[in-house]
Amino acid sequence: MTGVPEAAHVPRTTGAEQARQEPHMTTVNQLSTRGLDLRYGDRLVVGGLDLTLPAGAVTAIVGPNACGKSTLLRGLSRLLAPSAGTVTLDGADIHRMSARTLARRMGLLPQQPVTPEAITVEALVRLGRYPHQRLLSPWSAADQRAVDEALERTGTAPLRDQSVDRLSGGQRQRAWIALALAQDTELLLLDEPTTFLDLRHQLDVLDLVAALHAEAGRTVVMVLHDLGQAARYADHMVVLKGGRLAAAGAPADILDADLVRSVFDVDCRVIPDPETGTPLVVPKGSAVRHSAASA
Repeated sequence: MTGVPEAAHVPRTTGAEQARQEPHMTTVNQLSTRGLDLRYGDRLVVGGLDLTLPAGAVTAIVGPNACGKSTLLRGLSRLLAPSAGTVTLDGADIHRMSARTLARRMGLLPQQPVTPEAITVEALVRLGRYPHQRLLSPWSAADQRAVDEALERTGTAPLRDQSVDRLSGGQRQRAWIALALAQDTELLLLDEPTTFLDLRHQLDVLDLVAALHAEAGRTVVMVLHDLGQAARYADHMVVLKGGRLAAAGAPADILDADLVRSVFDVDCRVIPDPETGTPLVVPKGSAVRHSAASA
C-alpha cells in the first residue's frame, strides 16, 4: 500500500546541512538529493547523486534496465535509507520527519503493489486515508468525500464493490492510483505505473497523471521505460546510467541521438512527435545498428 515507513536509520548530517533543514519552510514540494548513495547490502546501486526535481512539474526517471531507477524512487520515498547523503523535501531531511507527516505530503504507488486478500476497491482506496486518521477519531465526511472523489477521478466508482483480485490489470492499476489520490498529497511518486498494461491502458494511466498535474498542480515523479511516453508526458526528465546521473532537464533540451546512444547503446534518430512535437526516438534498422556496433 502507499505510505512511508519509518526510516531504518538517520544518516549523519553536518551542521551546514542541518541549518538548511528549517522546519517552517514554505511548502513547494521540491525533492532534492545531495551526495546520495543507495545500496543493497554491499552493492552500490545509486552513487553520489546530486539532483533537484522541480516542484509543480511532472518528472520522468528513465534509463536502461538495472540502472537504479526504481531504487532511486525507493530512496526518494524513504523505503530505502541512504548509506550516504541526504534526501530533502523543501529543504527538510525526510529521514527526520515522522512517518505520518511524510505520508500526508507524499503519496507512493510502488511497483507491483501487493493487494490485501479479498479486499474490495473501495476498501482499498479507504486505506489511503490512514495518514489523516487520529487515535479514536471516527471516519469523517471529509474522509468519505476524499475516497468518493478518488474513485470518480480514476473511473473506478462503478467498481467500488468489486474484489480487486477480479479486476483487469488496467482497472487494478487505476484502483491503486485512487488509493494514492485519497491520500490527498500534493506530491505523488509512481514506480512504473504502466508496467504490464497494454497500450490503451498505458495511455489511460498517463492521461490521468497529466490531468492530475494540470488540474491540481500536483508534483509527480514517475519511473517509465518508454522514452517517447516520458518525453510526451513529462516536463522534466532524469536519465540514469549505471546508478549515475547521465542527464537532466526538459526532454526537448536533453533527448537526442547522442544521449540515446551513450545511455542505451542504440543508434536512432530523434524527431518531433507528429502529434505533440515532443522528441520521438526512432531506432535505426537492425543492419545499420549492427554495422555501427561493429565499427
